[in-house]
Amino acid sequence: MSSNDKPTVLIVGAGLGGLMLGALLEKSNVPYTIFERAAMVKPLGSAMSIGPTLLPIFQQMGIYDEIVATGKYGTHTYSYRESLKPYRPQDYRPIEEFTGYGQYIIARPDYYNIMLKQVPAHKVHFGHRVLNISEENGKVTVHLSNNRTYEGDIIVGADGAYSAVRQRMYEQLKAKGLLPKEDQEDLPFSSTSLVGQTRVLDPKEFPIVDKPHCQFLGFLGEEKPYTWCVMSTTQKTLCWMVIHHLSKKTTKEAVEQRFRNSENSGEWGAAPAQTMCDETRNFPLQLGDGKTWTMGDLYDLTPKDLISKVMLEEKVFKTWHHGRCVLMGDACHKLNPSGGHGAVTAMHDAITLANLIYVMPTKTSDDITRMFEEYQKERYPAVMESYKSSQILGKAIEKSFIGALLLFIMTRMPMWLWRLSLKKMVQYRPQVGFLPKIPLQGSVVPIVSPSEQKARALFEKQQQQEQPATSV
Repeated sequence: MSSNDKPTVLIVGAGLGGLMLGALLEKSNVPYTIFERAAMVKPLGSAMSIGPTLLPIFQQMGIYDEIVATGKYGTHTYSYRESLKPYRPQDYRPIEEFTGYGQYIIARPDYYNIMLKQVPAHKVHFGHRVLNISEENGKVTVHLSNNRTYEGDIIVGADGAYSAVRQRMYEQLKAKGLLPKEDQEDLPFSSTSLVGQTRVLDPKEFPIVDKPHCQFLGFLGEEKPYTWCVMSTTQKTLCWMVIHHLSKKTTKEAVEQRFRNSENSGEWGAAPAQTMCDETRNFPLQLGDGKTWTMGDLYDLTPKDLISKVMLEEKVFKTWHHGRCVLMGDACHKLNPSGGHGAVTAMHDAITLANLIYVMPTKTSDDITRMFEEYQKERYPAVMESYKSSQILGKAIEKSFIGALLLFIMTRMPMWLWRLSLKKMVQYRPQVGFLPKIPLQGSVVPIVSPSEQKARALFEKQQQQEQPATSV
């Protein structure tokens, strides 16, 4: 693709997926702009796991050392009943044998800041909310709440579960009778979550933060429909999350309707996070120091404005693109966080899109449509695999007979079967095709990524063409 044929990409949403795509387009010299409706990004969230499915890409991008230094190496997860009686720990060390990379727990706000630095500040516009999208004369235009408009060749909706880009796209498809019935249904959720991160803790009072490996502790309610977890970080903080498993699935629209019908509803009122904190303060913790701790102790050590309550939606949409608009991340597939796949799948979407944009021959509508089709064809099966895995793990921590059965199986799984499970987890390890390849490590060969192969072939061809000129 010549410089004149490179499409201008408008990315809506400066979350982890949107920033990853922007950072990769920056590497391939594709023009882009990112729009984020929030005026500023608060350091909200708990922690996330980063391992061999992303670390080779960070090596390609030149940020591997910073990621690893910011994260905390983890080898096991430790689970407890509400009575603090332990289950058998889960050992993740075979992953390093399979891939050459370990697992790291990193505070989500710290990871976000690293990714934000990969995109020049003038290319990210905060406080820019998209009101409408129009397409004509081979171009697509975003109309913003500040009355400004931006024109480009491709719009990427990376704006979350309640995506404005998806909403506008689906409105157009529905008007034409082209939107599948399942994509017209409300986004369901069966649990809510409270997340946060404590201030820096004194190791003398909290020895857990001084341990060399990440302490990932999970607790399963026995008489209450909750699970909660705590993770230690390199920064000597504790990231935490509490999940409330609802008795039945609901939707954001249904909850908002209940709130409108009840003045006393505390679900989504002025202080929903504080309400959930009050309800869960007495949940017990085992921090490995012999002392009696509760979640309330961690709430008191967490800045109030950094505690948030969120819905945990679950759905994979059928329609990912139309015209010059395409969706990625939570905008087209929202996964249960129990599997730890949500942010990873969004970043894998970004890698696939970046690879395919790199090899686009032209920016005509036909080539863009073909590129979008290849993108969904490659990503949809991988997303569905992650979706099913997340659902199984989510079921295992629910209060139900099926949950109890799954938990029984998972906590008594023989090592040979556990190793097979881990091998399957790390099979999908794509790389960026237009950056120098990182040599494969470990004993498990990754699944072939068609977009990576196409980008790699073009990249190597261009490298060969440039060699004679360089040598002269």
